[in-house]
Amino acid sequence: MGSQRYFGFLVIFFIEFLSVTQAYKFFVGRKDGWVLNPSENFNHWAERNRFQVNDTLFFKYKEGSDSVLVVNRDDYDTCNATNPKLSLTDGSSVFTFDRSGPFYFISGKNCQKGQKLVVVVLAVRDKKRQPTSPPPAAPPPASVATLPPITAPTSSPAAQSPGVESPESRVDPSELDGPAPAPNDNSGNWAGFGGSFGSVLCAGLGVSMVLGM
Repeated sequence: MGSQRYFGFLVIFFIEFLSVTQAYKFFVGRKDGWVLNPSENFNHWAERNRFQVNDTLFFKYKEGSDSVLVVNRDDYDTCNATNPKLSLTDGSSVFTFDRSGPFYFISGKNCQKGQKLVVVVLAVRDKKRQPTSPPPAAPPPASVATLPPITAPTSSPAAQSPGVESPESRVDPSELDGPAPAPNDNSGNWAGFGGSFGSVLCAGLGVSMVLGM
């Protein structure tokens, strides 16, 4: 039981470690820092980047000369610095995104001159809430009436062998048109020939016996 808890703790620690190591730190204004006229407009710079939860913004400016105010949309549009959500004044200010959506930053000194920034953080993708496609429907069972008829194999080997005439395929001569052909009766001729030959053979043997005596 203790080993399972220890293993679960390691998994949670590893996931948190990955989330921290995958977070990025963005330098606002890059080498110019949080100034009035940077080499690239702050919002143009933000549009070129992709921000995620746990990423951080780093504002570099001279301490005491300016500040970074986190405000809502209306105060951003009107440059109202009287009611900020958060005020950063240390000169090396770091802000971490704790949610997705837009964040509004203005300068406590030069907002009216255009020193402001909007950052939109990408939404966190929750795989558990992603819709899953339903499994394909099972095909309906085949009807018995639609199944092909089963043909029983022929029991006669002659009907299954090629080139052998089956008894069912023969034609009865009585079904043919006209009289049936007369049978060729040669059995009587062979029987008469056999009787004559036997008589001659016996006569020859009798003559031979007489002569021999």
